[in-house]
Amino acid sequence: MSERSTVLDQIRLAVRKIMHMLARGLNTVSGGRLSPNSITITGLLAHIPIAFLIASSHPLWAALLLVIFGLFDTLDGELARQQHRDNAAGMLLDASTDRMKEVMLYAGAAYYFVATGHPYGSVWAVIALGASLCVSYVKAKGETAIAKSGLSASEVNQLFADGLMRFEVRMALLVLGLLTGWLLAAVVVIAILSIVTALQRLFLITNRLANDKS
Repeated sequence: MSERSTVLDQIRLAVRKIMHMLARGLNTVSGGRLSPNSITITGLLAHIPIAFLIASSHPLWAALLLVIFGLFDTLDGELARQQHRDNAAGMLLDASTDRMKEVMLYAGAAYYFVATGHPYGSVWAVIALGASLCVSYVKAKGETAIAKSGLSASEVNQLFADGLMRFEVRMALLVLGLLTGWLLAAVVVIAILSIVTALQRLFLITNRLANDKS
């Protein structure tokens, strides 16, 4: 495992531990009535004003809210595990809403670039969105191709999750771009590295399928 992957895994583990404690507290306070899906939908709806803040040149507020509601992606999963509701339907909802969030965020970024006199930036926003969707699409198609392998839904979900530009990394770069004023640079990096990640996953999945047939 590379040093870069180790650092990302350590960060991911630390965030998951914090969200585990928060999920346990929320589950206790609500008496188990707070559903993981409600957190997922709340996180999705919160990205509407975040996209508006990006489009209307309020990057700091957008970054703050993106960090807060971005953590909902981990919180809903931890709550689902504690309530024994971690299933394929929940993962489908989570993955689908993540793609919807990206559509809203990059649409907001595209509007911002045009409004601030950088129309070429909107082209990069479209490329970043398309490449990001390709990363997830290739993973989803790979999972479908081996769905009958006998692995659990959770195992299949993690099988082709490798690559630098995972969803949480893309969001972290977007937050960094908003905070530093280098939003265009962040979008360009996301676009280029997401294309690389999609190709990496395609290569990995193709090899896995070829080996399964051999």
